Amino acid sequence: MSVSQPSQTLEQQLFFDVIRDRRSVRSYDPQVISREELTEILRQATLAPSAANLQPWRFLVIDSPELKQQLLPIAFNQQQVIEASAVIAVLGDLENIRMAGKIYGLAVDAGFMPADTAKSFVERYTDMYSSMPSEAIRQIVYTDSGLVSMQLMLVARAKGYDTVPIGGYDKQKFMKAFGISERYVPIMLIAIGKAAKPGHPTVRLPIDDVAFFNEMPDA
Repeated sequence: MSVSQPSQTLEQQLFFDVIRDRRSVRSYDPQVISREELTEILRQATLAPSAANLQPWRFLVIDSPELKQQLLPIAFNQQQVIEASAVIAVLGDLENIRMAGKIYGLAVDAGFMPADTAKSFVERYTDMYSSMPSEAIRQIVYTDSGLVSMQLMLVARAKGYDTVPIGGYDKQKFMKAFGISERYVPIMLIAIGKAAKPGHPTVRLPIDDVAFFNEMPDA
């Protein structure tokens, strides 16, 4: 006997519209997004999950025309770098464990956990990270920073803005040009603004080609 699917609520439909409407936009109108709006987008993005809630993401927001022009050749002359309202460099903090005390202290202040629990968490994760291979820390940072990057792009779309993630840029030159220390690892650049031209529609593989239940196919 078939089971009927529940109808979508308006809230669900709005969310699905945001997902469907998000496209990679490479041509932008010269419209400024206020720093207050950019800050709010980032604030909402940081509600993304992270390992042990250590939030290893950091953001360098580049909205100066002069600095965007400096970034242009580093990003292989992709015009969205200078056309977009801003370029957000998503960085991963390899020493994010330093923030554990503050993070769990805020959780105590918010009434989310007792002080002794927070203290034990800080001690546990500090010990864990001190003995963890650097490559394992790097992998955690990449994973968590990827989560916040996707959330940032969806928040931007929900607010009526467009984005494009940029992985094609000279990371070493970027780090040097903007004085970023080796404590941080560059994840991606995200151009954000108002589209001058809509992003191209794209296709996705059928779900049967990418999702499997309980076991992987032989080939």
